[in-house]
Amino acid sequence: MPLTDQLNDILSSLGGFGPEIWLSVAFCVVLVAELLLVRSLALPKARLYLAGLSVSVLLVAGGWAVLLPTRGFLFMHLLFVDQQAIFIQMVVALSAVCVVLYEAFTSPINQAIDRPKLPLEWYSLLIAMTLGLFLMTLSVNMLSIYLSIELVSIGSYLLTALTADRKASEGGIKYLLFGAISSAVMLYGMSLLYGMTGTLDLTAEAFGAELARQDGAVVAVAMLLTLAGLLFKLAGVPFHVWTPDAYEAAPVPVAAFFSVAPKAAAVLVLMRVVTALPIEVPAGGTTAVVLQTPLAVLALAGILIGNLSALRQTDAKRLLAYSTIAHAGFLLVGVVAFNEAGFEAVLFYIGTYLFISLAAFFLIDLLARSNGSQLTIKNFAGLGARQPLLAVALTVVMLALTGLPPTVGFTAKLLSFSALYDAYQQSGDGWLLALFGLGLLNALVSLVYYLKIPFLLFFRPTDEAPEQNVPARLPVAAVWLAVGLVIPIIVLFMKPDLLLNLITVR
Repeated sequence: MPLTDQLNDILSSLGGFGPEIWLSVAFCVVLVAELLLVRSLALPKARLYLAGLSVSVLLVAGGWAVLLPTRGFLFMHLLFVDQQAIFIQMVVALSAVCVVLYEAFTSPINQAIDRPKLPLEWYSLLIAMTLGLFLMTLSVNMLSIYLSIELVSIGSYLLTALTADRKASEGGIKYLLFGAISSAVMLYGMSLLYGMTGTLDLTAEAFGAELARQDGAVVAVAMLLTLAGLLFKLAGVPFHVWTPDAYEAAPVPVAAFFSVAPKAAAVLVLMRVVTALPIEVPAGGTTAVVLQTPLAVLALAGILIGNLSALRQTDAKRLLAYSTIAHAGFLLVGVVAFNEAGFEAVLFYIGTYLFISLAAFFLIDLLARSNGSQLTIKNFAGLGARQPLLAVALTVVMLALTGLPPTVGFTAKLLSFSALYDAYQQSGDGWLLALFGLGLLNALVSLVYYLKIPFLLFFRPTDEAPEQNVPARLPVAAVWLAVGLVIPIIVLFMKPDLLLNLITVR
C-alpha cells in the first residue's frame, strides 16, 4: 500500500478510535491528579475526588463506544469495530464503574475492620487496564492481540500486589509467573501460525486458506498454543492455577473486576481466533472442527476442577475464585458449539455474568463487614436475621451462579447447552455429548457449595463472637449498589430479549 494511502487510512481510523484515545489521555490526567491531590488534600477527600473523576472517565468511554458511528476495520486491519466488540466494551466499562463506586463507598470503614485499603494509584491502573481491555475487544491481528493482552496483564499484576501485605505480594508473584509462562506459550503458537500463513491478520483470506492446507494436528497444536494467553485471562484450564491465590490476595473491588472484565474481552478474542479457521472447506482440508474436541475437553476439565475444588473451600473469596474457573468452562461450552447460537449464548452469558459476579463479591463482602469479620465462610452463620435484605439478595445470586430459575443464570446455561446439543446432533462427537451430560450434572455439584453460605445465613445460629469490632452501620450507598445489581438478574430471566437485542443487532 502506498504511503499516502497508509496515512489516509490512519487518519480515517482515528474517528473510530475515540474511546481508546480518551482513556489514554485520561490515564495521564488521573495519574497527575493523584500526585497533586495527595499533597494538597486529606486522603479521604482526595480519594473521593479521584473516584468521581475515574467514574466520569469510564462512563464517557463506555458511552462514546456505544454512540460511535464507525464500523469496520481500523489502522490497516489491526483492529475491527463491530456490535460484539462494542457490547463487550460496555460490559468492561460498567464493571469498572461499579468497582470504583463500591470501593469509594466502603473505603471509610476499611480501617475499622482491618481491611487493606487500596492506594490512590489504583484508579490510574484500573483505567490503564480498561484501555487494554478495550483494545483486546477490537483486535483481529495477532500483534495487537498480544500487545493488548500484555497491557491488561501488567495492570492486573500491579493491582493484585498493590496493597502492602505479604499475601498480596505472594498472589501478585504467582500471577506474574503464570502470566509470563502463558505469554511465552502464546507467542510460540503465534509464530507457528505466522510461519504457516505468512500473515498476522486473522481476517485475511490467506490466513484461513493456508491453514486449511496444513495437517489438522499441526494446526490444532499451533492454535491451542496461541490460545494460552486467552485461557490465562479467562482463568481456563490449564492456565487457571493462579486464580485462587490472586483473588484471595486482591481487595474485593479488584477481585470482582478480575472476575468479569478480562473474561469478557478474552472470550471475544478467543471466538475470533477459532473462527479464523474455515468452518467448511469445499475441497476438503483442515477446518475449525479440529479444535472442537480439544476445546470440549478443556471446557469439561474447567467445569470439573472448578466445582470439585470449590467444595472444600473455607474462604468465600477462594470459593468464588474456583467458581470463576468453572464458569470459564461454561463460557467455552458455547464456543465449542461452533455455531451462531453458541456464540450468541457466550455473549449473553458474559453479559449476565457482569451482574451476577459483581453482586456475589459485593454482597459477601458487605455481609462480612456487617459482622466485623473476615471472609471466612463460617462467620456468615446467623447473619440472615441481622441483614435480611443482603442475605436474600445473596441467595438469589447463588441461585443464579448455579443456573436455577427464576434467575438469568438459568437462561444463560439453557442457551449454551442448547447450542451445544445442536452441535452434537450435527457432528456426533462423543466429547460433545460428554460435555453436555457432565456439564449439566455439575450444576447439581455446584448447588452444594453455592448454597452453603445461604444455609449458614438462615439456618445456623452464630456460635462465636465476631473477630473484630462491629461497625455501627454499613454504607447505605454500597448496600443499594450491591442489591441493585440483583434486579437485572431477575428482570433478564423474564425478558432476555433486552440483552439479546444488544448482542444480535448488526
